[in-house]
Amino acid sequence: MGELTDKVKGNVNEAVGKAKQKSDDPETQAEGKGQETKGKAQQVKGEVKGALGDDI
Repeated sequence: MGELTDKVKGNVNEAVGKAKQKSDDPETQAEGKGQETKGKAQQVKGEVKGALGDDI
């Protein structure tokens, strides 16, 4: 996966996670927090790949 792909997937996961957190269901809210965190991690991964190259 390339830098751009990781960043895009991260943005999508973060947005979906934030939307899920607005649910009235506590389980869905917790799932949303996890998905948002995953999205942030994917964005960081993309930034690292950009700095070091896609070969990592």
